[in-house]
Amino acid sequence: MSAIEGRATARTYGNWRKPRTRGVGGLGMFPTMFGFAGAVMVIIVATNKGLVAGVITAAVFAGVLAAVAVKDKHGESGMIRIMNRAGWLFARNRGAHLYRSGPLGFAEWGTAQLPGLAAGSRLTEWKDSYGRPFALIEVPSTNDFTVVLGAEPDGSALVDQEQVDIWVAEWGSWLEALADEPGLVAASVTLETAPDTGTRLASEVLGRIDDRGSDFSKSVLRKIVATYPAGAATIKAYVAITFAGATRTGAARRSPEEVGRELAYRLPGLTSGLSSTGAGAARPLTAQDLCEVVRIAYDPAAAILIDQANSAGQATELYWPEVGPTAHQAAWDSYRHDSALSVSWMMSQAPRGNVGESILSRLLAPHRHIARKRVTMLYRPIDPARAAAIVEADKRDAEFLVGSTKNPTGRSRKDVIAAFANESEESGGAGLVNFGMVVTATVQDPATIEDARAAVDSLSAQARIRLRVVHGSQDSAFAAGLPLGLVLPRHLAIPHDIRDQL
Repeated sequence: MSAIEGRATARTYGNWRKPRTRGVGGLGMFPTMFGFAGAVMVIIVATNKGLVAGVITAAVFAGVLAAVAVKDKHGESGMIRIMNRAGWLFARNRGAHLYRSGPLGFAEWGTAQLPGLAAGSRLTEWKDSYGRPFALIEVPSTNDFTVVLGAEPDGSALVDQEQVDIWVAEWGSWLEALADEPGLVAASVTLETAPDTGTRLASEVLGRIDDRGSDFSKSVLRKIVATYPAGAATIKAYVAITFAGATRTGAARRSPEEVGRELAYRLPGLTSGLSSTGAGAARPLTAQDLCEVVRIAYDPAAAILIDQANSAGQATELYWPEVGPTAHQAAWDSYRHDSALSVSWMMSQAPRGNVGESILSRLLAPHRHIARKRVTMLYRPIDPARAAAIVEADKRDAEFLVGSTKNPTGRSRKDVIAAFANESEESGGAGLVNFGMVVTATVQDPATIEDARAAVDSLSAQARIRLRVVHGSQDSAFAAGLPLGLVLPRHLAIPHDIRDQL
């Protein structure tokens, strides 16, 4: 047998779908219903008020229908763009895009609390059944509780392909198992790359230099400490798991004490399941660890100070009301916070076709034009009891969209095939998960922000995903990319089911 014949076939992954509702001529349910209502209204007006009034009414309905039906390459309609722009102008006129905290700010008690979606969050600390302390974030506005796990991914370098395939399969199983966790609302995985401050290396090496050693060896070690951090990067991974504060719809809200006691017994199972996915030794973050992560995210200049304190064995003693920025200013397409400037993107289209497991490797890797980069995958597992009905409805809608047009496109036909494949896999026991992605690029020199934008555009193209800048909500997108467990659909003024129809 030749080497080529003995090589295992590389696995590919795909068939990601964004369900669409049925309508006429490729339109969704809402535009179709609006079009029928407009036709009826035009007939009534033309009959009672005359032809001119009917034509004017038809023009108004046609304009609104076009704003809803015509979408750009990101799948965003003109109506959504108008609503986003109007919301942004309203927020700017009220000054909601500005934030000042601290003794001279407007935050309660002169603290530097988190802004925006996380403003009302609270942090407590508990211990799991293994005796490990873990932080518990409470968001009272949505009655959600989040625990954050720190992971140390092994990476695929010098790893057999068979082992990589096993890791991917185990990751899929872990996501599928989340749907069976009582009260689980969402999960997110954040991979952050940042410049290495070199503080840990200096503390480790300089503290071990023997004064009796030769001058040459000591000079070599000091030179290594001085030069090695240049261009080096740190890679950190976090997994945030969010649970509902109520056990069921209509149930009473639970206190942090009740949720903390329950999660203390469930955390060991969640962390042990991650170890088989290639995530390394997962551990829950303590309250102090989480405070440091959030503090550095909003003020990257504090990273070296925190590293120096940790290397010296000194406690940073950060508290949750003090980890937010002292000032921020959200713009239409950027976000200024303390010592840095950030831009956030969201995924508008998953990779088309089948891809390998390393499709996101370049997007996740450190980049020389981006000082700090966070790539956050957002997951919302679907209850198995609802999954069957969802894939069945998706299949019927895909068939209807093909049958309602005289010449269906190749993409429509592929949608039908994908919908049938999803139904087959779900009936075979596969889980169903809604997912998205938020990418945040942070620079400390505002003059380099355009280089960071170009870098992310290039990396997204290589990953075969489509990203769009989050216009008018940069501060919210920045918070969503942090390991805080914020579930964005639960913070929307317009329910996402209705928003998707627009």
